[in-house]
This record gives sequence, structure tokens and C-alpha cells, in this order.
Amino acid sequence: MGTPTPGRPRAFDEQTVLDRAAEVFWRHGYEGASLSSLTSAMGINRPSLYATFGSKEELFRRAFARYHETNLANARAALQQPTAYAAVESFLRASADGLTADDHPAGCLSIQGGLSCSPENTRISEMLAAGRAATETALEERLSRAAKEGDLPEGVDSRALARFVMALSEGHAVHAAAGASREDLQASVDVAMRVLDLAPGPATSA
Repeated sequence: MGTPTPGRPRAFDEQTVLDRAAEVFWRHGYEGASLSSLTSAMGINRPSLYATFGSKEELFRRAFARYHETNLANARAALQQPTAYAAVESFLRASADGLTADDHPAGCLSIQGGLSCSPENTRISEMLAAGRAATETALEERLSRAAKEGDLPEGVDSRALARFVMALSEGHAVHAAAGASREDLQASVDVAMRVLDLAPGPATSA
């Protein structure tokens, strides 16, 4: 192992500081997160931030990538249930639990981080939208497989169903950020699962 370069800032764990940065972005949004609040939470100074991450945007990109990787892995795990109905329920319930967990701000970084940004920061909104789209794609892939296996009612549009499930989960994120409890969100999932008829068989007309 080589000797540290003279004058090099004190070493820090990048994954830890990325998690701390994500929490600041989560609470304040991309534009609302000041460099002072970020460096204070991360426990590093501005020169170290710029030396390691280059810019505030790159810091956000890397913090969000770490957050999204974990969330997408959790979503894929929830979707491993043997039936489409159980997979959707598992996804929604795991999402509700995550949105109201005590170890991070309520809601979802991909919603609160920068759903609406000024024109010069449209890349942030696009990054978050791509993250949500990746989760929706995972849902669609699982439901498409269910359709091929005969595990969805005939005629059900797996893409539209995936979008519906995502819209419900994203709506829950908004409510969680506004103070809705885990019990509130799980009660909403109860209603959704009563409404969703995903038992195989001919589709019923309204």
C-alpha cells in the first residue's frame, strides 16, 4: 500500500458520506440542499467534496445511484412471489414499510429529491424519472411473465397494471412525506388488493 500523498484530506468512507448526502437531498430536495448542509452532514469540507465528487450534481448522481440500487434490489426481491397477486401485494407492502421506516426521512428520495427542478437542473428530474421507470420495468417484466404463465386474467395489460401499481406506490410516497403512518399506507394496500382481481381466467367486463 502506498503512502498517503502529502496534504491529502483525511480519509473517509465514501459509502457512508453518500448515505448522509442522500438524506440531505431527501429532506430538502436537490435544489434546496445547500453545500453547507451537505458538508456538515457528510462530515467533510468543501475541498474534499469537490475533490471526491467533482460537483454537487455528481454527488447527487452517486448518492441516488446507491439509493436506487438498494431500492430496486428490494423491489425485485418482493416480486419473487409465486403468483402475480402475491407479487403485487408483496411489492406494495414492502414499499409502504420502506416509505415509513424510522432510519431515514419519510417518503421516497426519487419523489422528494427533485420531481420539479428549474430548467438548469432538468438532468436531476430526468435521473429520478429514469430510476422510477426502472422499477416500473421490473414490475412489468414480472407481470408479463405471469401473463405468459397464465397467471393473470385474460386480456390484462401487464404494462398498464405495472403503471397502476407504481402510481399507487408513488402516491403513498407523497402521503408518507406528509405524515401518513405505516398503518395508513397498509390500509390503502388492503383496499387496493381487494379491488385488484388477478385470479387467472376470462377477464370480466365492467
